[in-house]
Amino acid sequence: MNPKLSLVIGIICIAFSAIFVKLAGVAPATAALYRMAIAWVIILPYVLIKGKTTFARKDMWIALLAGVVFATDITVWNMSILKISATVSTLLANLVPVWVGLMSFIFLRKHSGWPFWLGTAIAIGGMLVLVGYQALVTLHFSAGILLAVAASVLYATYIMLSKNVLQRTDIVTFMFYNMLGAIVFLLIVNLIQGAELIQFPASTWGYFIGMGVLCQLLGWLTINYAISHLPATKTAVALLAQTVVTAIFAAILLKEKLELKEIAGSIIVLAGIGITFVKGAKTA
Repeated sequence: MNPKLSLVIGIICIAFSAIFVKLAGVAPATAALYRMAIAWVIILPYVLIKGKTTFARKDMWIALLAGVVFATDITVWNMSILKISATVSTLLANLVPVWVGLMSFIFLRKHSGWPFWLGTAIAIGGMLVLVGYQALVTLHFSAGILLAVAASVLYATYIMLSKNVLQRTDIVTFMFYNMLGAIVFLLIVNLIQGAELIQFPASTWGYFIGMGVLCQLLGWLTINYAISHLPATKTAVALLAQTVVTAIFAAILLKEKLELKEIAGSIIVLAGIGITFVKGAKTA
């Protein structure tokens, strides 16, 4: 599959994440646990039958660590979604390109090139239009906003951890260990919190299945494939499109009203993403 097409499919799939979390209405860590567990159970038979459990020890530990980071990211982000709108939470959680670009330069000494930084700046500008510059000027940050920003740092860390491993290993094997690490971590968190893990209405189980199948399994199979073939910086910026797609879905399914500034901000974000894919950029 074309990596760019794979990335588009993945973005559309994960754009439903915030919608399902809002509709499920359960504890953030619980929603994250079932998202991972359902996807893992589905791929388990395939992994066992095909013998895809073989993994270099170093890569296995990286995959498990990436799973814990990703699980923390989802949990923190889910907490944010329950405090602020799905659109704004998704928007801020996708500040990933900034962190990926900085991490690539600081730790890998890789320069991302002017198209990346110009496109990122434009995309971030679009995000500010979408959220409203008043929040930045007055430093009026709610807990939901701070949690969403924290999730973006964790998101970027996941991309940086998984990039090299995905280039040299099987994607399904990586996801098997990646999600296993996340499940163990999230189960411990839920048990410590004393969260309800069984008594849910049928509709909530339906949302769990949606998270697991659509957002986690299909969404991250396609995104991880893209990460393994595309520069980490470009992938990170492209993931900003999730904000736009989520805003559209939220308007339709959650009746969250889209104002003119949100439509304008979304267009600017997409324009910024397009610029980062200009050829000739040096990317990490």
